Amino acid sequence: MKINATYTSLVAVGDSFTEGMSDLLPDGSYRGWADLLAARLAARTPGFRYANLAVRGKLIAQIVDEQVGPAAEMKADVVTLVGGLNDTLRPKCDLGRVRAHLEEAVERLAPSCGQLVLMRSPGRRGPVMERFRPRMEALFAYVDELAARHGALVVDLYGSEALGDRRMWDVDRLHLTAEGHRRVAEAVWQTLGLAPEEDWRAALPPEVRAPWLERRAGDLRFARQHLGPWIGRRLTGRSSGDGRPAKRPELLPFEAPVS
Repeated sequence: MKINATYTSLVAVGDSFTEGMSDLLPDGSYRGWADLLAARLAARTPGFRYANLAVRGKLIAQIVDEQVGPAAEMKADVVTLVGGLNDTLRPKCDLGRVRAHLEEAVERLAPSCGQLVLMRSPGRRGPVMERFRPRMEALFAYVDELAARHGALVVDLYGSEALGDRRMWDVDRLHLTAEGHRRVAEAVWQTLGLAPEEDWRAALPPEVRAPWLERRAGDLRFARQHLGPWIGRRLTGRSSGDGRPAKRPELLPFEAPVS
């Protein structure tokens, strides 16, 4: 473990979680926890550089093939790697192959950067989570093993009750809200050994549930607008990230977008 209070560069590798969905900016682009973390690091370090290679929908094999090599070449102070969860949500998931690809990514990234950061991703409480929980927990156990072996840090978002609250999740029920991303940024910030600015694990106030009919109407909208298209992409082998470039493919000085 190589915690350092001074960081001059950050490279983020992964899928939609790291791309920033669904933390939407006025111009239609996504911000997300990695951008928020970069902004905070840049505020304390002149000339701070940042790249975000993450693309929505990517499986761990695609992350290895498309992102790990360029990330390793950037020789950043900090590299974050979050991947494999999309694989666990597929109808057929070969966890052995997922582990092998994740191991390859860690073995290539850890020696190339000052500090590698891995994550146990958050999960929205509910029936979908329960269905895939055994796969997710098997993946996270291997994340812990790889981190111990290669000196990586692990941010345990999965263990957070607050991040499991459905109010932290967008209407698509797959991606965090702006508040969720803000808490993830704080969690990574603290894991990097920087002084806490808030309790990212703090519970939300008690929820006032909407009437039953309103909740069912919301379920129908979700199924029509999000679940149906998601299932369609799984059945046809398509991805929401097909043909989409990384939003920050080069390690350049960071300037925060106008929010």
